[in-house]
Amino acid sequence: MRKLLFILSLLFSLTGIAQPPAGQGSGAKPGAPGGPGRPGGPGGNAGGPPSIGRVYGKITDTTSQPMGQVSVLVLKSTVDPTTKKKKQVLIKGTETKANGEFNLEDLPIASQLVLKLSATGYKPQDIPFMIVPAAAAATPGDQGGNPMANLPSFSKDLGIIKLSTEAKELGAVTVTAKTPAMRLDMDKKVFNVDRNIVSAGGTAQDVMRNVPSVNVDIDGNVSLRGAAPTIFVDGRPTTLSLDQIPADAIESVEVMTNPSAKYDASGGGSGIINIILKKNRKQGYNGSISAGIDSRGGPNALVGLNARQGKVNLSLNGMYQGFRGKTIGNTDRHTYLYDTATHSQDTTRLLQSDLQRNIGHFLFGQVGLDYFITNKTTVSASYIKVHGNFSPTDVSNIQTDSISKGIGPIYSLRRSNSDREFDVNGAQVGMKHLFAKEGHQITADGSWFGVTSHSSSLYTTDYYTGAPGTPVSYTTRQQVVGTADPNFYTFQTDYTNPIGKVKLEAGLRAAFQKLENYNDTYIIDETGHATLTPYGTSNYKSTSRVYAAYVTVSSTIGSLSYSLGLRGESSNYSGDLLNTGQHFHNNYPVSIFPSVFLSKKLKHEQELQFSATRKINRPGFFQLIPYTDYSDTLNITRGNPNLVPEFTNSFELSYMKTFAHSNTLLISGYYKYTSDLMTRYQDSGVNPIGKPILINTYENASSAYTVGGEITTTDNITKWWDITANFNVYNSHINTNNLKQPSQDALWSWFGKFNSNFKLPANFSIQTTFIYQSKTNIPANQQQNQFGPPGSTTQSASQGYIKAFYGVDMAIKKSFLKNNAASITLSMSDIFRTRWSKQYSHSQFFSQQYDRLKDPQLFRAVFAYRFGKMDLNLFKRKNMNQQGPPPMN
Repeated sequence: MRKLLFILSLLFSLTGIAQPPAGQGSGAKPGAPGGPGRPGGPGGNAGGPPSIGRVYGKITDTTSQPMGQVSVLVLKSTVDPTTKKKKQVLIKGTETKANGEFNLEDLPIASQLVLKLSATGYKPQDIPFMIVPAAAAATPGDQGGNPMANLPSFSKDLGIIKLSTEAKELGAVTVTAKTPAMRLDMDKKVFNVDRNIVSAGGTAQDVMRNVPSVNVDIDGNVSLRGAAPTIFVDGRPTTLSLDQIPADAIESVEVMTNPSAKYDASGGGSGIINIILKKNRKQGYNGSISAGIDSRGGPNALVGLNARQGKVNLSLNGMYQGFRGKTIGNTDRHTYLYDTATHSQDTTRLLQSDLQRNIGHFLFGQVGLDYFITNKTTVSASYIKVHGNFSPTDVSNIQTDSISKGIGPIYSLRRSNSDREFDVNGAQVGMKHLFAKEGHQITADGSWFGVTSHSSSLYTTDYYTGAPGTPVSYTTRQQVVGTADPNFYTFQTDYTNPIGKVKLEAGLRAAFQKLENYNDTYIIDETGHATLTPYGTSNYKSTSRVYAAYVTVSSTIGSLSYSLGLRGESSNYSGDLLNTGQHFHNNYPVSIFPSVFLSKKLKHEQELQFSATRKINRPGFFQLIPYTDYSDTLNITRGNPNLVPEFTNSFELSYMKTFAHSNTLLISGYYKYTSDLMTRYQDSGVNPIGKPILINTYENASSAYTVGGEITTTDNITKWWDITANFNVYNSHINTNNLKQPSQDALWSWFGKFNSNFKLPANFSIQTTFIYQSKTNIPANQQQNQFGPPGSTTQSASQGYIKAFYGVDMAIKKSFLKNNAASITLSMSDIFRTRWSKQYSHSQFFSQQYDRLKDPQLFRAVFAYRFGKMDLNLFKRKNMNQQGPPPMN
């Protein structure tokens, strides 16, 4: 049986399903609906595959007339633990509709089942069947980026049946399930958030800190194997940042390190992280509520509800999240510039200490609707609304020395007070239709995400006559007012048709991005009069368009499976710099992006896979416009109109082994080569009054490469202890010989993540997460969802490194009440205050050491309660409301 489950798991994305030894179930009481997880969550037999399958069909008489009110039961063979004899137990039951159709969900997959049909006056009929994914012939890597392709993932169409089954006495049913913390596939890792108690009451940033292969820096920037991945929500691009998505609204996280041609070619080959939000389609209703607070007074609350009746499924989620963040930091920077006024070298040193506080909140709302028109056609729609308001403050003590001129030190105190408000709206509409032939389907969907944000920041700098505490010599005040309005539109259709032993897939996609940004800087004099300065103004709007089409062909020849894909993309953009009247536009011709996936099954539950892909990363509008922004004197920026897209060729070789009890080992080696890598670059210049300055801009480095190896393992050591470990070692190098600075030496680095889950008596559980990052080069591009001028400290991605650091998070959870419906979770992040971000960067113009620590030892307490009621009216009508029918004879 385990060998069968292993083969199915590799083929059908089930490698991570936890399977305890016989007799070592998850501890749920017999007969407890939904098992130990969320009430109404996926059910299934203890130690077996999950109950996520669906069967449907139509009953007619011999004259092909549809028959209503036919009894439809699904049974499964099992062994009675007392008598050791085989028996059949009831899994699900229903009646056919007036048109003869029936539909049963939440059935165990990869298990031999029997459909029993019966109707008065008709001959009974038994139909054996097994539910496996429609994509059974697919090879790893061919999963689509269309979220509608997963509604549902496991379906069996029994077609038209000409009558039917005799009901017999049925045995008691015990439904328990243990959802694994992570499922390993050859082309992606699927991380289950419900098992991650450390992130309870937090945001998606906290979730990502526990996802294998993913690293999160102090600012919430995500990196995957040293590069910034593309972030999706439910398979589509989003304007949401990770700190705007509540952790308790996330069902799972999919990590794809080398996506196939079915996915966007943009992103530079850095991979995709797809966040799947919670949605349930069980009959009846179920939901959850939670409330908590952290040690700095930041509250959180969540309400989730799902209702399914007949053809309609409705899901609602709402959350409030409060923040009371605190960050401390220090900067030590030497600047080496040539002063054209004095014709001499000017060397200055800046020492700066910062105390940043961020007080605010956001509200998250989501509503989803599914309408099952027929057993083969589903229409779905969802809407997301997020509103946030933050009031960050920053107090900076600054000391400036002109070393070459012997001037200084000059002491100053800079205070910034800001107000930021944003509204996010997102909507998705989709349709999925299944044809009569199994696996033959078409989907179509459209999505929109838009943001409207407003910000106002007042910078007040006091210059002292001497050391801090002496009288203030003079004060400067500057105010920056900004508005951003980005919008993303995506339209896509996907078609799948198994033709013999070959599966053909094709799709079309159009994506549009419209940005509007208004950023005005005012100088405020002693009387309070504000004067607009043109040097700190950047008002622009832009539109970019990407058109794509793909086709993939997949098949299996013996133990070898393959998937060959080809994607074509063209794009263009246009934009206007409103404050100068300049217009910019560019057209990128059609580029071809092939993908190859090969998979070879070996003996003893082993498999090898090889993949090769080509990707692109296009420059953004703000990276291209040749406008110098002086709004922040410590971070002066300018675009480069000569930037060209970067292309990345990625190769990956993986080996997977499944051991007893579904323990898994995944070993991967990878290589990425990028031409014309876009990187942050520092140049020197002079400001409008002739003072030498440093300017942050962008350049195309000649090339870059990353080579590395990764090991991921999941181990169910005992029925009460399981662990997940991830280790990644890599070497990266950026060739900047074409620029005015030498290339940085290649650096070997490694990253490790260890997650341990203990299940203790009295329904206690403990989770511990440990991460370690060795010394590593600063990533070339970390700006994600950047809709305005990039804001960061002075640094060059081509020259610099991040010092080693580690961190430990821990949580304890107590479940109680009937069916463990209630729980209290206590957690603490960065227990030992070790998650410092320490960076060193340098160029011919400067050298800088910079460190920050954000929200260490943050403690959270969260109470949660889950509720639900399944629709058992059918069984009541049949007088089957006893706890469990007797076994079959």
